Amino acid sequence: MHPLCIARMCQLEIISDKSSFCKGLSHLFCRKICDFAAFLRLAPSRRRISPIRGSGIRMKTCQSFGAIFVAKKCLKGLSLRAQTWYNEANPLDGGNVMNIREYAAYSCGGADWTQAFIHAIDDLRAQGGGVLTVPAGDYPTGSIRLYDNMTLEVQSGARLAFHQDDKAYPLILGEYQGDVLMVHQSCIYAQDARNITVTGYGTLDGQGEYWWEKVAKDDLPHPRPHLVCFHRCEHVVLENLTLINSPVWTVHPLRCRNVVCRGLNICNPYHSPNTDGIDPDGCQDVRISDCTIDVGDDCIAIKSGTELTPARDCSERIIITNCHFICGHGGVVLGSEMSGGVRNVVVSSCVFYGTDRGIRLKTRRGRGGVVEGVQISNLVMENVVCPFVFNMYYGGRVAKPEEKYYWDKEPHPVDERTPQLKDVFITGVRARGCTAAAAFFYGLPEMPVQGITMKDVIVEMGDGYVEEAGMMANSPDLRRAGIYMRNAVNVDLRGVEVHGAEGDWLVADDSVKLV
Repeated sequence: MHPLCIARMCQLEIISDKSSFCKGLSHLFCRKICDFAAFLRLAPSRRRISPIRGSGIRMKTCQSFGAIFVAKKCLKGLSLRAQTWYNEANPLDGGNVMNIREYAAYSCGGADWTQAFIHAIDDLRAQGGGVLTVPAGDYPTGSIRLYDNMTLEVQSGARLAFHQDDKAYPLILGEYQGDVLMVHQSCIYAQDARNITVTGYGTLDGQGEYWWEKVAKDDLPHPRPHLVCFHRCEHVVLENLTLINSPVWTVHPLRCRNVVCRGLNICNPYHSPNTDGIDPDGCQDVRISDCTIDVGDDCIAIKSGTELTPARDCSERIIITNCHFICGHGGVVLGSEMSGGVRNVVVSSCVFYGTDRGIRLKTRRGRGGVVEGVQISNLVMENVVCPFVFNMYYGGRVAKPEEKYYWDKEPHPVDERTPQLKDVFITGVRARGCTAAAAFFYGLPEMPVQGITMKDVIVEMGDGYVEEAGMMANSPDLRRAGIYMRNAVNVDLRGVEVHGAEGDWLVADDSVKLV
């Protein structure tokens, strides 16, 4: 297991004695957190910051910098039905219970458990559902498909090791990056199902090296399998597992309703391509909590299809709380597939360490879609290149003539292809060690970012240099800049402090309208 993932398994406390605090943690991670505690100037009394795995307790208030951690459930924003379902969900209660070991005769002597899982799940399905337990041990297997009213319990010490073989993942009609096409079925998969749970304290190992090498060789006739994908499902729970080495996006709920991801440890190598952590895509009523995510791309990316997607469902009522994000490209990202729109997103009480960006929106002309009602509160960031990036010119770094519509800084007519971003509220953020900019907001001249409020936000710039942080053609030179802003209206920055910036703390022109 990646050493930084150990943190999620431990009960963290910030106390005055570093040696006590570090007990049970990896040396690197505890040293970074202890240094960070000094930055936050915590009082020497004991302050619990995070329990393990979805216990329902939340981070407590830290008086020295004004309620950075908020002790609350944060169910606000979910529909009443989703709240009731979330509170009452107990996926292991009742039903038939089977042990995969009962099907060992189908496991090829333990070398391939694919048929064992197929037979066990078929038997459960014939009985209307139930629980399939996987006790401690290694289980090499191909794709596993779940159906209505099923719980897959991967117990502590159990490891599902998914085969490094294209044939183990049948081709199905699916979606990837907004395109509808034939894809490899995911390692764990369900489609058009209700009441699905994957739980336990075991490990799902996608053994993604096989697939990453194929990417490097441009040898991929079809998109890679996700580690976990739920497609058009309702009432889904994914909890308490360790997920590692995903071939591509790790967890992909696609057009689902009432989804809970809690207590997950997601670890993919930094160099692994497109290995996002959790990507809700066209989903409603989603709660992600108590997760540690350390991946090779975005930790969480909320999506809703592209202009090429036939059915573009809005992603809405999404709560992300009490999570740790480590070394991903972005901590919490909206887009760039956002043609269906994103509404009513809450991000609260999270810690970011070493991610390229903290909170990021990326879109461009042609996508269309509306992003609105984004509430961001009580965040701590360290060594994040840029805490906030809202970029409506997302695309390649090279201004190709045939792509002028995407990168042109002159206004274009407003139509259904024009994206919109409005009503963003940010409060209670502490960030240090930022090297590119304190924040980067770049709207379109024909459609400015509308309504940004930042209160109780303190950013300390750090040493270092980033060549091109903006991820856009003709990107401005951002090196220890303050808040860089273009094409934004109704902007309230009266509660912001930026320390250590080279030049003015706010870099704006006449296209920015402050209140």
